[in-house]
Amino acid sequence: MNKRLKWSSLVLLATTMLVTACSNGGSSNQAANNGNNNQSSKQTTQTVSDTVADKDPVTIEFMGHGNPNEKSIFEKLIASFEEKYPHVTVKYTSVPPGEYSQKLTTLISSGKAPDVFYVGGSEFYRFAEAGTVLNVQPYLDETDLFDPDNVWSQALDRYRYDGAKVGSGDLYGLPKDVGPWAFVYNKDLFDDKGITPPSAVAGEWTWDDLLDAAKQLTVDENGDGKPEQYGVAAYSLESAVWANGGNFIDYDTGQVLVNEQAFYDAMQFVADLTLVHGVSPNVEAEQSMNGYTRFLNGQLAMFAMGPWDQPAFWELPFNWDIAAWPASPTTGETATWLGSMGFAISNKSKHPQEAFDLAAFLSLDEYGQRQNYELGQAVPNLIDLSKGEFLASDKAPASRQVFLDIIEDYGRPDVPAFSKDTQWIDLFWQQASRVWNGEVSAQQFTAEIQPKMQELYDKFNK
Repeated sequence: MNKRLKWSSLVLLATTMLVTACSNGGSSNQAANNGNNNQSSKQTTQTVSDTVADKDPVTIEFMGHGNPNEKSIFEKLIASFEEKYPHVTVKYTSVPPGEYSQKLTTLISSGKAPDVFYVGGSEFYRFAEAGTVLNVQPYLDETDLFDPDNVWSQALDRYRYDGAKVGSGDLYGLPKDVGPWAFVYNKDLFDDKGITPPSAVAGEWTWDDLLDAAKQLTVDENGDGKPEQYGVAAYSLESAVWANGGNFIDYDTGQVLVNEQAFYDAMQFVADLTLVHGVSPNVEAEQSMNGYTRFLNGQLAMFAMGPWDQPAFWELPFNWDIAAWPASPTTGETATWLGSMGFAISNKSKHPQEAFDLAAFLSLDEYGQRQNYELGQAVPNLIDLSKGEFLASDKAPASRQVFLDIIEDYGRPDVPAFSKDTQWIDLFWQQASRVWNGEVSAQQFTAEIQPKMQELYDKFNK
């Protein structure tokens, strides 16, 4: 998910999402069940280990990115993999997210690509088209780990390539995760004010409800025009646009659609949360303290989160939960984006079977997926695990069904998911600050930017 340019342009509405803590989840009853499942998994691990014990030692390289917490989680997962496959040693490198793309490109161009690496969005499209990544379909056809009916198709389809486009054909990667972008709120702040919190049911809470609550939850104690507490921050423009019936692009026709009324009305609504209503931090306030920090500090009522934020949020001294993104009062619809990152295997790997075994363990193995969700990294890729023990966990969020609703019902692939070149959407995020700071209206901005976006899309994607 390439959000860096987006968030840097949305300074007053966005922040870099960090995770800082790690904790295990599961109720006492569920923990007992997990213990039985883990025992079964360990027996399976022993069986596999017995069958590979006589194989020659192999070392493979795996490169990903993330914060220290993600690195710690994957070190644990890799240790479990090496226990299951004792002849394989994994050399794991975690690169800072801002440096990852350039480092990966450099390694690939120099013929030194890792055996397994993170890939997503436009990079996956380009790599699949160039033959950089291995077609893993033949390997999947030979493994008992893969039951396509038990893996979210919304994740799998992001790594299909048919020779012309992404979304159909053989699999050239496996999902690391499926990332529902949820609406999170500080439950204690709502309770203290006696305000009904956002609904977990899509469509029940609208932009009007959001604005009403945000006004009550924005607190300027000394009247200096600089609230100590805000109602909302980092409101998702994608959510607003899609809920309002708009879209950034029609990928079937290649037509950029940002200049349509449904789009610019939604964009103006997001901007006006700051410019008109003052319930969301402006540029100065964001520079002083970003929205993520405000939420952690209990100074922000409503924000945005992905499943990967759970470890940090589990450590918070207040109660929180997630809800459906507010619906547009015009359409009554709710929407948000559904991200994903994948595991790809280099087409030049000298050990493709072992590389596939690692990717499959991290993506599809029940034991690995259980560790992943218990450590707070993601919603399981396995549907039965998601709808079973993940949903039954007593760890926050209480309304974790929302994560699954986003996956199944109203989540959409993030905007650049099916572009092989993202300059067209990068340009939008780079210049959107003109709307956020009130320099121009959303209608004027989108009318000016649409032809430029269209030119870039046509030049590099068709």
